[in-house]
Amino acid sequence: MADEPSKRIPEGVIERLPLYLGVLIQLRQDGQATVSSARLGELTDVNPAQIRRDLTYFGSFGKRGVGYDIVSLVDRVQRILGADHVHRLALVGAGHLGSAIANYNGLRQHGFHVTAIFDADSRKVGTRIGDIIVQHIDDLTRTVADQNIRIGVLAVPPDAAQEVADRLIAAGVRIMLNYTPVIVRVPSTVTLHNTDPVHELLHTLYYLSRIDGVDRV
Repeated sequence: MADEPSKRIPEGVIERLPLYLGVLIQLRQDGQATVSSARLGELTDVNPAQIRRDLTYFGSFGKRGVGYDIVSLVDRVQRILGADHVHRLALVGAGHLGSAIANYNGLRQHGFHVTAIFDADSRKVGTRIGDIIVQHIDDLTRTVADQNIRIGVLAVPPDAAQEVADRLIAAGVRIMLNYTPVIVRVPSTVTLHNTDPVHELLHTLYYLSRIDGVDRV
């Protein structure tokens, strides 16, 4: 991007930017005009000094004693992340989870639009989720190519995950979100993100145990 330095950005910085963006958008919706790094730190649970360091990778932000202009910072962070334009998603799995993902307004808020939904169940094919008609999985390759889709979402039974992932990759998908609990293998040219909610709950359970005074070691 034109307003970004050419130096390599640490992965941790990139991982924190969506966190900052989500909070900033909420503050904007609440009608707030500015926010300090201290307040942003409280809302994100990130040290304010870390927030300031993260943002300096991308230029000069904020004014001492005033804070960050929220509208301007939202715009800049969206451009940095590439969330300032539409990204089409192919969703495989038209069950309860798939329907919830397709109808999640947060995706559109950040420029992600589910434009194709697939399923292998003939009872689901032809039904409508929102304004999208569910297609048969056999139509995936053609549709993904026609719509130039580069992001795929797996919301299928675990035993179908690898096969579906292979289909998406063969069709040209380069980023994949895996909502199944199984390990999906992808080539180095594909970026995979696992979003298993059970894994996240087990991760946070450790901290709950510490709060409750339970020593598991």
